[in-house]
Amino acid sequence: MRHQQNCLPDFKEVWTEYKPLGSHALQATLKRVDFAFSRFFKGLGGYPKLKAYRRYSGWTYPCKSGWKTESNGKNGHLSITNLGRIQMRGQARTWGVPTTCTIMFRNGAWFASITVQCKEIVRETETESVGIDLGCKDAITLSTGEKIAKPDFIKEGQRRVKAASKKLRRKRSPNFKKKIKASRRWKRERSYVSQLQRKVTRQREDWLHKTTSNIVSGNSLVAGEKLNVKGMTAKAKKGKRKAQKSGLNRSILDVGFGMIGQMLEYKLAEAGGFYVESPTQTLKPTQRCANGTFKSVDALQSLYDGKGITPDKEIITYCAVGARAGHIWFVLKYLLGYPNVRNYDGSWNEWSRLPDMAIKK
Repeated sequence: MRHQQNCLPDFKEVWTEYKPLGSHALQATLKRVDFAFSRFFKGLGGYPKLKAYRRYSGWTYPCKSGWKTESNGKNGHLSITNLGRIQMRGQARTWGVPTTCTIMFRNGAWFASITVQCKEIVRETETESVGIDLGCKDAITLSTGEKIAKPDFIKEGQRRVKAASKKLRRKRSPNFKKKIKASRRWKRERSYVSQLQRKVTRQREDWLHKTTSNIVSGNSLVAGEKLNVKGMTAKAKKGKRKAQKSGLNRSILDVGFGMIGQMLEYKLAEAGGFYVESPTQTLKPTQRCANGTFKSVDALQSLYDGKGITPDKEIITYCAVGARAGHIWFVLKYLLGYPNVRNYDGSWNEWSRLPDMAIKK
């Protein structure tokens, strides 16, 4: 890839239409092409296809050359070489020094995504802890007994999408093999269905952000269950319950099982808290109580004292992937009050791949 980037000046001499374009933006495009082929050779994606200029999704300015922002985080203007001065609308959550700018074409409109180097973000939180359980009827159930139901707008949005999709199926759809072009009414209805789907997506993300922020504001430690969302939402095999499985998959994706954990993790990290996931499928019966609660403090203290694990020692918990170790870390630090406890998140999965690390039997 480095050789290809060095050949850009000679390339512009042959293809003169690329001379007005900035070299940094072309280098970033080469990196995207190299990344696509790397994913293909690693088996992570399909073979990269040539995109026509009508379907090109945008370009990137990897440095400060070719663009400039005139803003303090609220509205302002964006100046781009050969395009001019464009008004910016909206307010950023945090602002700092702009570093990169990506121009994207999405859903028939152009957008600018600007990354900034900002100061450390600190959220306000309390010293409480809570456990969460995800479900389809009640989206989130807290260990305090509070239940957060799935919002009604998701059901209403899906109803509208279903009605619009039914109208879409009555229009002449495109068929590339038979060389049949889509009718204008199909294109118009397809655009309307996409608009409804994007609205539901934005509403879901807004609700998830508000709900997770509310949980983080009152709890510095949140414990959840480690879920395999990809496996849970896999297509059903041939059988009588294929329709039921499709409905269950839709309910799981409507709630956003995977997004909830990700949002809680980074928001708690900003607040100086912790988010731990318990691998319930691999936990042994002796590692948990039958009624879903921890053992008494006296019982736990006696258990760890018998193993020589005392508060005056520096303790680092680890296991295979760091999940069960996080469970032990929580018990020692928050239930027993041990001052010097840390969890090695990478655990044996990371340590075993480092050839220079010592291994003691």
